Amino acid sequence: MTTADLELNIGGMTCASCANRIERKLNRVAGVEASVNYATEKARIRTSSDVDAAQLIAVVEATGYTAAVPTPPQSDPATADEPAETEASSLLRRLLISAALALPVVVLSMVPALQFTNWQWLALTLTAPVAIWGAWPFHRAAWINARHGAATMDTLISVGVLAAFGWSLYALFFGMAGMPGMRMSFTLFASPGAGQHEIYLEVAAAVTVFILAGRYFEARAKRESGAALRALLELGAKEAVLLRDGREALVPVNSLAVGDRFVVRPGEKIATDGLVVDGTSAVDLSMLTGESAPVEVAVDDRVVGATINVGGRLTVEVTKVGADTELARLGRLVEEAQTGKAQVQRLADRVSSIFVPIVIGLSILTFAVWLFIGGSAEFAFTAAVATLIIACPCALGLATPTALLVGTGRGSQLGILIRGPQVLEQTRRIDTIVLDKTGTVTTGQMTLAAITLADGEAEGDLLHFAASVELGSEHPIARAIIDSARTRGLDVDSPESFLAHPGHGVQAIIDGRFVVAGRGSWLETQWGMNLTPSVADAVLVGERQGKTAIVVAWDGAVRGVLTVGDTVKDTAREAIGRFEQLGLTPVLLTGDNAGAAAAVAAQIGVTDVRAGITPQGKLDTIRQLQADGHVVAMVGDGVNDAAALAAADLGIAMGSGTDAAITAADITVMNGDLVAVGDAIRLARRTLGTIKGNLFWAFAYNVAAIPVAMFGLLNPLLAGAAMAFSSVFVVSNSLRLRSFKPFPRSRSERE
Repeated sequence: MTTADLELNIGGMTCASCANRIERKLNRVAGVEASVNYATEKARIRTSSDVDAAQLIAVVEATGYTAAVPTPPQSDPATADEPAETEASSLLRRLLISAALALPVVVLSMVPALQFTNWQWLALTLTAPVAIWGAWPFHRAAWINARHGAATMDTLISVGVLAAFGWSLYALFFGMAGMPGMRMSFTLFASPGAGQHEIYLEVAAAVTVFILAGRYFEARAKRESGAALRALLELGAKEAVLLRDGREALVPVNSLAVGDRFVVRPGEKIATDGLVVDGTSAVDLSMLTGESAPVEVAVDDRVVGATINVGGRLTVEVTKVGADTELARLGRLVEEAQTGKAQVQRLADRVSSIFVPIVIGLSILTFAVWLFIGGSAEFAFTAAVATLIIACPCALGLATPTALLVGTGRGSQLGILIRGPQVLEQTRRIDTIVLDKTGTVTTGQMTLAAITLADGEAEGDLLHFAASVELGSEHPIARAIIDSARTRGLDVDSPESFLAHPGHGVQAIIDGRFVVAGRGSWLETQWGMNLTPSVADAVLVGERQGKTAIVVAWDGAVRGVLTVGDTVKDTAREAIGRFEQLGLTPVLLTGDNAGAAAAVAAQIGVTDVRAGITPQGKLDTIRQLQADGHVVAMVGDGVNDAAALAAADLGIAMGSGTDAAITAADITVMNGDLVAVGDAIRLARRTLGTIKGNLFWAFAYNVAAIPVAMFGLLNPLLAGAAMAFSSVFVVSNSLRLRSFKPFPRSRSERE
């Protein structure tokens, strides 16, 4: 039996339990294996040949949600962002209108001095749209959950809002609350049965507004599944110089076809995957491999789209276009990793799934007990509904967003961006932190790392001649040597009779002397120069560390060697110590060679090193660690890290990296300081602890008032006071996050 992979966009989910429900329904279909992700709002399905998309869409719709086959990615990023913006805009509009209507209701209800004659009818007019239209997303979700025997935060909100609004309608039309001159005054306890003549409109209105505010904040923070893919597509070149019949023409990249030839000048992006048919150059492959040093390419070498030509002019024949390119394959890796990533259910939903049935049970018990002990049906019903009303805490809607607002605000001051509440729960459980090397542990910039002189030579002379001969080259290694010489105040002269030997070195006449600089083996075989023991040892040590050793000679003699390579960040070793303090085991992961990886690991104190890893290999490593029972954080900065960042339980991107890495990650450290990664984990853990504390107290204040309601003594202003007090506490507790302090930095760093 043949199988096929299918993807569906899912709509209408309000929590992780919705995703689980859809997944269970789909997996009941014969021949179907489905995985539904709440965060990305997608279902990835493997089906047998006799199951089509229409059948699966019908299953999802029968479950109470919407489904559709996704449209191809938009080339215009602004257009591609429209669905997410529509959701956030809809919530914002609903929030603003509801808040404008609810504010006067709350003020009138809580301040007796403002309660003019027949004020209650104005309050009803303002509350009705809020309780029905404003809270409609909660009512709809509660109904869907009820159909499947589940209870979430939406159920709690819907029941509370409808109970408060419905009972207010009863009191206004059938009780005494609709009479002119009605006032709501505060007493600690009302007389038994007084609630049937009083209204709770401010509870219905305020609860709706608070929860809408929380949902809007979550919608703004929610990660889109397509964001990383669009960031990857943005990395590609937009235009290419097409070579046809000896003429060059600028054309859009998407017009290229297999077999076309295009020209890539120094500094330009390679338009698409192809084969070099003319020219030699160095190509920066760091986005794909993580290697810090550019790779030399010549005729018959393969090149990849979106990598950068940093050397000479190339003519490339197209071998792959569109969805077949390496860049598109990376995009699919990222999306698959995101879809497969386990998403935690909201804490509020988990608490509500227990709390709601208990409250409903207490309400029914209240009604039954009052009838049993001889109370009137009206009084029993009043007490039962009052129990439902007091159990709906407004602070529940503030618990997560306020802590997240303060926590993320403090994080932004420290250069830490937390994407949303859905990422926080993972931070407490992670036990392994995987670090990309280039750009994360190291600077990602080619610099002069060491100078070794032959006997009797001066460092200034060596750097002067090396920088001058390299001035004619566009290679990044040449630029590193030139920048180092100029930083030290040395003169760099223009070379005469300059000639480059791609992959080997350069030659020129400087100050009347014939100077060559390049690989030691090239100087020995091409120029017949012998390396002194000290120079030979320096070349060997540099190559073992994954660095590039440039041997410099003039007047027929070797004068020294310059070792150029990526350098470890100043705070990297300190950061490793901080991770271990947090209970994390560090793993170094890189596409570089084993020598370079081992040298860096020794410098920073990491023992678990994995080198020569491809982007697919990084993703596989993350999944293997997870399969072994580890909860994994991944820290990276490049396109080649994006899939691993998305698959990790917690993805952390360095802000100095690519957009693709940042959009695939859960947390972004903007300043590129590895110690700040530890700060990010600590801040996220502290924020999560605050949210948990907020949720506890949001329920606790209102739970304390449930016995009052069950005895029929609930005063509406007492309910409002409990609501206000719990909200103030939640906000105050969240504000404590402003005092979060980062790790103290080492003395050497401060200096």
